[in-house]
Amino acid sequence: MSDHQINFLGWGLFLVSAVGFCIASIGHFWAMFGSVFFLVACLVFMIPYFRSPS
Repeated sequence: MSDHQINFLGWGLFLVSAVGFCIASIGHFWAMFGSVFFLVACLVFMIPYFRSPS
């Protein structure tokens, strides 16, 4: 596997864990607040993987 594929896999696993944290924190405002920001941060870090190379 290339470094690019390994990094993409790692961020994918972070996304799965972020969704799990969101589900686990239902009903707890501050936990949900942190979980959603973690999910958004993971998505932001994945933006380069979906851009076309320039």
